[in-house]
Amino acid sequence: MTIKNKSEVIIEIERLQGSHGLPLPSYQTPGSSGLDLLAAVADEVEINPQERMLIPTGIKIGIPYGFEGQVRPRSGLAIKYGITVLNTPGTIDSDYRGEVKIILFNTGKEKFKIKRGDRIAQLVIVPVIKAELKEVSQVSETDRNAGGFGSTGV
Repeated sequence: MTIKNKSEVIIEIERLQGSHGLPLPSYQTPGSSGLDLLAAVADEVEINPQERMLIPTGIKIGIPYGFEGQVRPRSGLAIKYGITVLNTPGTIDSDYRGEVKIILFNTGKEKFKIKRGDRIAQLVIVPVIKAELKEVSQVSETDRNAGGFGSTGV
């Protein structure tokens, strides 16, 4: 498949104190969907098994109206160490201007060390469609209807 028109979004980024010397988030390959987010920790931190920790990235971002940032786990950290992002995908709204921080959770059996500059999560910028809610007396039916939680089989 060939796509002739590629759309790009400009995201403003501000370095905060404690992030200097770290590279900005970046795509690791031309086909990457997510920008890798880095840990802006002063010293090495450890996350114990079954523990969650809020990790700073040292950046603020300005996402344009009509888009959101989705924070997702890095697959390598998940499979190798059991490290995931809670509330996945985390949403960064277009009107949020605070520091981007990542809620990491250690599902593994060993302590996990995070060093300054480690790639800890990824950020995917996606369009947002605002829905208009319309109250009705009954929603339309489908073949599936209320079937859920395994109703389609294994």
